[in-house]
Amino acid sequence: MRVLLHYDMDHDEPGLDIVSCSEQDDTRFAELLPDTEVIWHVLRPLTGADMDRAPKLRLIQKLGTGVNTIDLDAAEERGIAVANMPGRNAQAVAETSLLLMLAALRRVVPFDARTRRGEGWPADRALVGGELAGRTVGLLGGGEIATLLRGMLEAIGARVLFTSRRPRPDDPAWRNLNDLLRSSEIISIHVPLTDETRHLLNAERLALLPNGAIVVNTARGPVIDEKALTTALQTQHLSGAGLDVFETEPVNTANPLLALENVVVMPHVAWLTHETWARYFAVATENCHRLTRGDPLLHRVR
Repeated sequence: MRVLLHYDMDHDEPGLDIVSCSEQDDTRFAELLPDTEVIWHVLRPLTGADMDRAPKLRLIQKLGTGVNTIDLDAAEERGIAVANMPGRNAQAVAETSLLLMLAALRRVVPFDARTRRGEGWPADRALVGGELAGRTVGLLGGGEIATLLRGMLEAIGARVLFTSRRPRPDDPAWRNLNDLLRSSEIISIHVPLTDETRHLLNAERLALLPNGAIVVNTARGPVIDEKALTTALQTQHLSGAGLDVFETEPVNTANPLLALENVVVMPHVAWLTHETWARYFAVATENCHRLTRGDPLLHRVR
């Protein structure tokens, strides 16, 4: 079975013919598509036109959870199965969310720059950092990543609240979205990108956050209205942000968020650990074998 790993790395699995291709190399990608039976997909959007170049394609296997980068309707029209692997990157993303909270609170970006410039001890009182213990952290989402992160935060001593699509009246930490925002000194996003969640955090909702709040996003960039976020940071309504994702990726170097000292950024790599890759490949390989045997796929989306 010919498998196209759409990422710039090599990987071997017994019984599978795996070829790799960088997500930035569209020429090689197009050349490999005609013989491809399975695509192991990461982030570069997959369109109906891509699928038309792959007449043998039987399965698009998302390496991760979010399938917003796959044209699901086009896949269904062509009889191509789509599967994902929920939860396999949860530990890495939860840890990275915690990392970004701490980095924003402790002013890691300006401290790093000043240290590299040899400026020594800071005289700027605005650079005094804060601690997570005793703060209220709101989690936008109630899935596995949010659940893991909640445990980490509570162990540190933070008060954790959360919201989810379905109310959970049995959990005293549950709040509706607006109440969650009003109560949270730090808000961390853990929801998929859908029509309902696009720009969920717009100017009006960001204004509900207390003055000096911090926003962390390791989910999908368009969940936040970036223009509204930039304004909230520039006017100091928000004291900081930790962002692993952006509305346009790769993020443009002209994006004004990148010029702000109170923003910590990463290039959509919250999931990227050796342990995550091992879990990804285990599920992806199993689904290839299931496809060969005609067995039901794990975590089929379409």
